[in-house]
Amino acid sequence: MPEVATIAPPRRWDSPFALEGDALRAMTEADVQRLMQQAPFALMRESDFRKSLPLSGILKNDARIVSCEPGRIVVRRGDWGHSAFLVLSGQVHVDIERSGSRISPELLGRSRPRRRSVFESVAQLWRNRRAPECRNWNTEADETRRKSHREDGLPRMYLQDVPAVLDQFDTARIHAGQWFGELAALGRTARTATVFASEPTELLEVRWQGLRDLRRFDSQRILTTSMDAAFRKHALDEFLRNHPLFAHLNPAQLERLAAGVEFRTYGDYDSPQPFGQLARDGNARGLAGEPVIFQQGDYPNGMLVVRNGLARVSIRQHHGHKTVGYLNAGQAYGHREILQGFGRATAVPYECSVRAISYLSGIFIPTPLVEELLQAGAISEDSSTGRTSVVSSTVRLPIVSDDVLDFVVDHRFVQGTAAMVIDLDRCVRCDDCVQACATAHDNNPRFVRHGPTHGSLMIANACLHCADPVCMVECPTGAIQRQMSSGNVVISEETCIGCTQCANNCPFDAIRMVSIRDQQGQQLVNERNQLPILQATKCDLCADQLGGPACQNACAHDALRRVDLHDREAVEKVFAR
Repeated sequence: MPEVATIAPPRRWDSPFALEGDALRAMTEADVQRLMQQAPFALMRESDFRKSLPLSGILKNDARIVSCEPGRIVVRRGDWGHSAFLVLSGQVHVDIERSGSRISPELLGRSRPRRRSVFESVAQLWRNRRAPECRNWNTEADETRRKSHREDGLPRMYLQDVPAVLDQFDTARIHAGQWFGELAALGRTARTATVFASEPTELLEVRWQGLRDLRRFDSQRILTTSMDAAFRKHALDEFLRNHPLFAHLNPAQLERLAAGVEFRTYGDYDSPQPFGQLARDGNARGLAGEPVIFQQGDYPNGMLVVRNGLARVSIRQHHGHKTVGYLNAGQAYGHREILQGFGRATAVPYECSVRAISYLSGIFIPTPLVEELLQAGAISEDSSTGRTSVVSSTVRLPIVSDDVLDFVVDHRFVQGTAAMVIDLDRCVRCDDCVQACATAHDNNPRFVRHGPTHGSLMIANACLHCADPVCMVECPTGAIQRQMSSGNVVISEETCIGCTQCANNCPFDAIRMVSIRDQQGQQLVNERNQLPILQATKCDLCADQLGGPACQNACAHDALRRVDLHDREAVEKVFAR
């Protein structure tokens, strides 16, 4: 038996978006020409796009046409999104949360991801392959996997009584020519609303890699402008209404606020390299590379509500800066100073400096508009308390020492929703965690028991499942993605082409590139250059295991925990124990 098997390496468009799912049809040249003759694509210049990424190629391979019958649920609130939608014909309705009214999870067909049975879990002990990193590499298997992973295994759901739903719940209409879903697709966040078809509707769905390239090469910013307008019209109202600071605004005040806000971005969305480089270079160079949003001591010209991304909050100390907290999606800064200075002869300056870490987008509200709402009594001193305030427990971690906070923020671990924290005083180096991980993944461990340490605590080189996973930014095929149901960041074996972009961009060295084999144990090599075929692997939080993360369950000394570093109580419990 030969030791290697020669194959053609996978490429970006080997798996077109239109072929993902067994109920979708392939895009044809006629479909592409039809799209290029209507807005917004007809307004774009083809000469702006690269020859390797032409506008027609993006539409054919990174988009698909979806036909929806009345009642079809297009996206569900809380699911993680990877695509945006353009209404080609018909209309869809957006479920608006108002006065506690929201379509129930039962009507939306919520289901849990499939986990292995007890027998399947036990059978891993003898069914796992002996050869490392084996893959089922053949066309029939690829087609089977595509079908089994259709919409993460979730069936297409329908509302059974659309007229009753429209009567019972508040909805907004989105008509032909309008976009929706772009916020979740570009921000790598959960869907903020449920959208369903109320009549026969045709949609163009564009996966985020194609959306990114359309925006990147559109020099006239046609798509960016239209999407910002769509967010202002459909999502901004709900975003503001559900924020604690603006919960008491009446419809007229909310409309005034929405009309006066500005959309602002800091950093470079398309390039995560500064994020990874700054995490490796440390605090001194990190501050120099973080765009300043607010400067300590400056006049408060407005407040910022973070839509997505991460910001460092710091104060001057001696000849440098001391980190006192961080802001993530939904949190705000600047309102406290405006509130304290309202009605006084002199303004209260910003108490802290705020800097964007990598890429951040937010909603900026000018000071005169905030003061106008204060004058009307729509915002009060009481509304500044709680999770959005800089002096709140979300931003300051009073039990955790300053050096621990610097360690967590400087290394960007605050991105992690499932960081692997190991107490080295309790760890006996038995390696049971690594062995358990290997058993759960076909004898291939998905993390390295090594990483930065602070005192007796170590953050291991295991995927943190970041709130803003920059590893996804430059993946050309979308192989690395969030599971729609759980939000876990996972890698699809059938679409990973081994380009190493995700591994290079991960600031935490949590992604490994491995040489793969077929089921007979033969190493797979590129037929053109005879080099090994590589694929990316990483922790998937044991998404299909009954008991959850095998590493944590296997630790007999309670030395290993998966910690959400956005959770103040969890951070204090682990770092202060």
